[in-house]
Amino acid sequence: MENEPRYLLVGSVIVAVVLAMVLGLVWLSGGNRIDYVHYTIYFRNQSVDGLDISSPVKLRGVKVGEVADYAFVTGAQEAVQVNIKVEPGTPLQTGCRATVQRSIVTGLATIEIDNPKTQSPLIQATDSPPWPVIAEGSSNFEKVTTNLTQMGEQASQALNNINQVLGAHNQQAFTQTLDNLHTLSAQLVAHKQMLDDSLHSVLSAADALKQAADHISVTSTHLDEHMGQLSQDAATTLKQTTRTLSSVQQQSVVVTQSLQRLIGTADYQMKQLGSDVHQDSQVIKETGQRLSDPGELLFSGRTADKAPGE
Repeated sequence: MENEPRYLLVGSVIVAVVLAMVLGLVWLSGGNRIDYVHYTIYFRNQSVDGLDISSPVKLRGVKVGEVADYAFVTGAQEAVQVNIKVEPGTPLQTGCRATVQRSIVTGLATIEIDNPKTQSPLIQATDSPPWPVIAEGSSNFEKVTTNLTQMGEQASQALNNINQVLGAHNQQAFTQTLDNLHTLSAQLVAHKQMLDDSLHSVLSAADALKQAADHISVTSTHLDEHMGQLSQDAATTLKQTTRTLSSVQQQSVVVTQSLQRLIGTADYQMKQLGSDVHQDSQVIKETGQRLSDPGELLFSGRTADKAPGE
């Protein structure tokens, strides 16, 4: 009889706990009845490995929803259709991108949504399918994976090239090359003194060449100075020659004018002399004619002595 109250108490506690759990589940289910906003994402380039129903959906690292369901889309553009539901009032802008972010440690995946950098209008939600579509973005993890894959392929190709280089034929060639290098190094050691002498000769030749270059530089400087002086002298001589030619030209003009006047005077004198000679020749001719007839010469003087009226 003493155990009955205790059993009753334990049974009452268990019933109370079960009722509390039921009420809590009812409250939780009623509290979670939020009018979510639904969207659809088509992942064609990214892997959804680690993504499951109820996986978080984040905006700038803040959880704003979860994955509702997903399905495969077949056809020309094969993809994974992921339907998400986010809390109302979440500012998803037109042009936002969705990517799959995966934890390297746990392998669990989440959907990260990034709004565009420039301000744009919000996506208009609908109450029934088809839901608004959020475009697929480019995941940094996928980029890293792609780069690692490319690096792996390049490393594999490099290893293949190394294996080809280290083949039997090339190994024999490398061995021959090493032998040649060993022989060459031995010859270099044997002819070390000769090499030192050659190096000393080369250094001496370099010093002589440097001195010659310095001498050529000095000579070039003096030559430039002489050429400058010669250029100045030539300019002075040219100026003097120009002045001399100008003076000669002026004197030639004066001589030409004098010659023109002299020629004019001589021409006039020659004409006058010719006229005088012509007159003298006429006088001489007349005198000669008179002398050729003595009678006329003698009697011509008497006719002049006749008196007036005769």
